[in-house]
Amino acid sequence: MSFPDAALTEDGFLGGRLKVLQPREGYRAATDPVLLAAACAAKAGQSVLELGCGAGVASLCLGHRVAGLVQAGLELQPGYAELARRNAAANGIALEVVEGDLAAMPAALRARSFDHVIANPPFYAADSGTAARDTGRETALREATPLALWIDAGLKRLHPGGWLTVIHETRRLPDLLAALPAERAGSITCLPLAGRAGAAPGRVILRARKGGRGAFTLLSPLALHDGARHDGDRNNFRAEIDEVLRNAAPIVF
Repeated sequence: MSFPDAALTEDGFLGGRLKVLQPREGYRAATDPVLLAAACAAKAGQSVLELGCGAGVASLCLGHRVAGLVQAGLELQPGYAELARRNAAANGIALEVVEGDLAAMPAALRARSFDHVIANPPFYAADSGTAARDTGRETALREATPLALWIDAGLKRLHPGGWLTVIHETRRLPDLLAALPAERAGSITCLPLAGRAGAAPGRVILRARKGGRGAFTLLSPLALHDGARHDGDRNNFRAEIDEVLRNAAPIVF
């Protein structure tokens, strides 16, 4: 089902460098896909697959930062897949969008492998909280497909030596690690993301290498905001994070 134009807003990302159509009511990308894109260490000429690409924000942010990528996105919901295609075309970024379920990988992707796979899986457990009124938002945010299947699908689509990069809630880190057995992936690095210095990290960016044998590394938390509390109407992002969100700077780790 397509979204009528009247149901969409045009939102700026990367300091307005990207103009992205999103549903007024439904799943709307915020900072997580931008941070995910910044953490992907893709280089020109490499290939990247995003699992659950939504309206395409993470892939478009990555494609803006790194020229010459071959990018594909897999999206379950047809309306969001169409938005991703529209957004890619409007921003002049090549992105092949395939509709389908990662638990039953479409043939168009099952026969291919990539240098990088990125994902921002749903955060909420199937039996937790109150369902969102909008079905698109509910599908994007609530875990119908187990997290382990997201990780398995990502590893299967990687070249040997390729990199999986995921952003998720820190409380799910044990589940992420359990889905990455040593015989399949290693060289795992976890970067916790805290709202402010000294606060408990609410998010983690995890990077793992298919077939990697390097040691596990847990980095010090990266604080997103300055100060001990929110100060008025300013965004309060630390200068390093503001460069990521506004100017497409990478997160290097």
